[in-house]
Amino acid sequence: MSIQPSQEEQLLEDTLLRREGARLSTREQVSGAVSLTAFAAVTAALWQISPPGSFAVLPAVLCVLVLALSIRVRFFTPLGFTVPSQLAFVPLVFALPPAIVPIAVASAFPIATIPTLFRGRIPLGRLVLQSGNAWFSIGPAAVFAIAHVSADQASPALLLAALGAQFLVDSAAAAWTISVTREASFSQQLRDSWIYAVDAALTPPALVCAQTLHRTPLAAVALVPLLGLLAVFAHERQKRLESMLELSNAYRGTALVLGDVVEADDGYTGQHCKSVVGLALDVATELELDAAELRNLEFAALLHDVGKIAIPKEIINKTGKLDSHEWEVIKTHTVEGQKMLDRVGGFMREVGLIVRSHHERWDGAGYPDRLAGETIPVAARIVSCCDTWNAMRTDRPYRRALSYAAAAAELANASGTQLDPTVVEVLLRIVAVEEGLREPAPATDRFSRGAADAPQPRLAYDSARPAC
Repeated sequence: MSIQPSQEEQLLEDTLLRREGARLSTREQVSGAVSLTAFAAVTAALWQISPPGSFAVLPAVLCVLVLALSIRVRFFTPLGFTVPSQLAFVPLVFALPPAIVPIAVASAFPIATIPTLFRGRIPLGRLVLQSGNAWFSIGPAAVFAIAHVSADQASPALLLAALGAQFLVDSAAAAWTISVTREASFSQQLRDSWIYAVDAALTPPALVCAQTLHRTPLAAVALVPLLGLLAVFAHERQKRLESMLELSNAYRGTALVLGDVVEADDGYTGQHCKSVVGLALDVATELELDAAELRNLEFAALLHDVGKIAIPKEIINKTGKLDSHEWEVIKTHTVEGQKMLDRVGGFMREVGLIVRSHHERWDGAGYPDRLAGETIPVAARIVSCCDTWNAMRTDRPYRRALSYAAAAAELANASGTQLDPTVVEVLLRIVAVEEGLREPAPATDRFSRGAADAPQPRLAYDSARPAC
């Protein structure tokens, strides 16, 4: 068994491992070709709408070079990277006629790859298709071309419209490219929308530079020190992200080692924990837990019994009824498990809280903190329910496994007292599908009643032992 990284972590790792010299995938080739072809067609249409006139060459060339430099400053995100190109792009819009702006921006991308050409080989396809990333220039160019107004003569309202058009076209083009090449959902793409706030923040200083560009062409170069500072921040961010992924992999490895230790210490407990993981994730998916909650749940399900390492084996494997002292000892495994995970640190502390609470009861009669209802972490409620089901459906030292029907009846009977009614409902529906059966009618009736009117059961698996 392996605990897989979250989809966001997988996307981020894939992004960080990508290099400019890497070969293009088929999806990237198709997406790039379509994007570049459409970009060329739109640029030609803008040329027809507003044929370019004369312009000063030196400011334009300087802006293109600074833009190429800004493209080298990459802030990585799970879905790719963003660059502070806004600092150089705004002055470039002021330096050139609208129809030439997209062409100039597209030319900056191959220029930006020159350092890579000197360091090693870069696929020709990647070099050519990079120009398709210049879609962000289409929006402002279209606004000024349709209005037949140059940027330096535009009103504040028109400038704002150009900025809005830039964000709109760029986000649409990026969303299409990412959905094709990375298969990312809209919600995942939405989490990276903060980059437009950064572009908006970089626009005012770029605008100040743009307004002096015709009088002082070297004003474009004044932005280079700021790009250098941003490059330092980008490098530090990349190192932090790489360290975060390494740490996440270390936590994952630690969890797997602990799971192996549990299994080596007691074969049944180890297999039981691994069986609980899949069932818990199925329930959590039905309940629509977010990515962080799913991650913590997966670790907690695997390690919910890690504290049993500290419990004497003569108690764990005792075939007879536990005495009061033995019962108190075995109940400490939740706290012991939390202590072990606290020592690991990081988000494993959150996992430890789930491990601590997975024997709390919905009615408040559990341990160790006598939490009740929704004060119990939702992940702990899921683990508790799946733990109980698996315990009933497997042979234990003190009893044989229950049949599906008997276990389903016991689980329904515990709804609203020992277990969260909502989790019970979802779990019974899942296991009924796995068994090829419809959900038992008594369980469905049960879920409509709260804890107050539910009878107090004395469960066969709970009379002398914890469910796990």
